Amino acid sequence: MADEPGEPQQQSATQVRERATRDEHVVRKQRRAVFRVPPVSLLTIPILLFCITPVAFTAPGLQALYLIPVAIVVWVLRVRTVATPEGLSVRTLTSSRSIPWDELSGLSVTKKAGVEAVLRDRKGNDETATRIRLPHVRLRHVPVLSLLSNGRVPDPSGALAGESAEPAKPEPTEPAPTKTDETTTTDETTTAETKTDAATA
Repeated sequence: MADEPGEPQQQSATQVRERATRDEHVVRKQRRAVFRVPPVSLLTIPILLFCITPVAFTAPGLQALYLIPVAIVVWVLRVRTVATPEGLSVRTLTSSRSIPWDELSGLSVTKKAGVEAVLRDRKGNDETATRIRLPHVRLRHVPVLSLLSNGRVPDPSGALAGESAEPAKPEPTEPAPTKTDETTTTDETTTAETKTDAATA
């Protein structure tokens, strides 16, 4: 469940619902979700090395340019967010941390459409609460987190809940009387009155 670079921030409700449904099937089968850069992006490393090599030997010290592809490989292989029914596991270049769902107070969206985990503050002050950025997690991934946390993380989009809701059944209505019935009733009444007049005469 990798992050897609260059994805527009605004998506239609249909696209969000379809993506959430696809992610739901994967999560229900694997019971975990991994948010990371696709490993296929490492195929660009040979191209980068090919471009760096002519420059790296033009002057002393430029061999340090080879650290760039090394850093990219480490970043792609290490940085990720893993969600399981037990909690979140956050891995960055320099640190790792596990966050149980019970320690999570909520989620916060950053200005760049990223997602942060807000931990519970003992004093109950949200301003001083610890915030941990979740690498490669976007707002569209919140329904997946809600599914794995068994609802402890609310789903603001309602993409997964909307599918399980049953459509309301229409209430039966009584048919209105037709003009044919009224005409038949009137004719029967007229016939009955004629027979009465004839009997009286």
